[in-house]
Amino acid sequence: MTSETRTVGHWIGGRAVEGASGAYGPVTDPATGEVTTRVALASAEEVDAAVAAAKDAYASWGTSSLATRTSVLFAYRALLDARREELARLITAEHGKVHADALGEVARGLEIVELACGITTQLKGELSTQVSNRVDVAAIRQPLGVVAGITPFNFPAMVPMWMFPLAIACGNTFVLKPSEKDPSAALLLAELAAEAGLPEGVLNVVNGDRVAVERLLEHPDVAAVSFVGSTPIARHIHATASAHGKRVQALGGAKNHMLVLPDADLDAAADAAVSAAYGSAGERCMAVSAVVAVGDTGDALIAKIRDRAEKIKIGPGSDPTSEMGPLITAEHRDRVASYVAGAAAQGADVVLDGTGFTVEGYEKGHWIGLSLLDKVSPESDAYRDEIFGPVLCVLRAETYEEGVALINASPWGNGTAVFTRDGGAARRFQLEVQAGMVGVNVPIPVPVGYHSFGGWKDSLFGDHHIYGNDGVHFYTRGKVVTTRWPDPEDGGVDLGFPSHK
Repeated sequence: MTSETRTVGHWIGGRAVEGASGAYGPVTDPATGEVTTRVALASAEEVDAAVAAAKDAYASWGTSSLATRTSVLFAYRALLDARREELARLITAEHGKVHADALGEVARGLEIVELACGITTQLKGELSTQVSNRVDVAAIRQPLGVVAGITPFNFPAMVPMWMFPLAIACGNTFVLKPSEKDPSAALLLAELAAEAGLPEGVLNVVNGDRVAVERLLEHPDVAAVSFVGSTPIARHIHATASAHGKRVQALGGAKNHMLVLPDADLDAAADAAVSAAYGSAGERCMAVSAVVAVGDTGDALIAKIRDRAEKIKIGPGSDPTSEMGPLITAEHRDRVASYVAGAAAQGADVVLDGTGFTVEGYEKGHWIGLSLLDKVSPESDAYRDEIFGPVLCVLRAETYEEGVALINASPWGNGTAVFTRDGGAARRFQLEVQAGMVGVNVPIPVPVGYHSFGGWKDSLFGDHHIYGNDGVHFYTRGKVVTTRWPDPEDGGVDLGFPSHK
């Protein structure tokens, strides 16, 4: 640490709060390897304080008018738009992604804020009149109470914005536990929400590690938990929180495939593969990490991918000419590099080896170059594991059927894509492939805000996808009210109604 190292704590009850546990974790600038910040790691008692603040705030926020909530959200959207450059710089400084990627992350998060601004139409109920004599039935949706979000390092602003704006628009209060690797973006999001007029305690941020997570999972006043991260942790989150009676949406890892058919535009496919595999240094759950080349497309596709990959400029995210930045930590960099060496030992052709890469003047940064592996075996570790880095595996398949079978045999089912000019083949693929999000000539099929994001199989634990209609349903619960009122003619207080008897 240097003399310029700053300390960040929590945001509880509408104000910044210093850490009280005495435990801190390092936050590094991935481009330099230098520790720039120390982040407080919350104790169970500090988590309790955040939940208590959220519970107190729910007493009024949960019954507030839709007009009150949306007025705050509209003001929040305006502030986020005005401060998006500042938010992007924080993301780059702690995560390492290039500025353009960071701005894109903020823009995708803003989509969900905009969705939350229109919550009035999403929360409209249903009414059936005269289902029986003088009997009406209404269906309404009400908030849950205190809900929590546990978010990953790779999108420190976007994923929190996938959760809390919709949750608070529905009338809940929120406790966010962001990644301790890059916590500053989440704190700025909370500060801007307060500036927009969000009442104290409606949004709280607690930094921490497993201690904070486990307390949220078991806390009796937390009604629901949203999570995005790796599959093993998603499985644990779902099992533990469910055992404590909570509603859970836990989004896990992925091995996203791109099926390239013989009739595909190979230039478009190669462009897509490079951007989808290496964008944001491959640190995203929707990255394409496996290309399945069908028929005789493999050699030509590999050559085109290699040609494009070799031209990508890697450097600090703060450099506007950089197209890819470093990885989040040195440990993660070393783990990613181990898969490249392991793939060669397990029979893959290493077309590009990005291990050992460095940037002049930034030698202590968490650098790795782009790796391209051809003829990868489905049994190899590089294919079976989620690498979460700039490593692209290419597998070969003789037929469409063989390629789809390979994809469907994967334990993950997050996103997938097909590249083809044949509409019939594309239609078969979107119906037959076992994944929650499908792209047709679109490599990263992340849905827009008013649709929902989520995978199948080991990529999702729980019944609800995130944001969109599923998000509204997750953060509310239904209630059906059956009503029968006597007619004024039946007697009682005389209200002056004419009698028709």
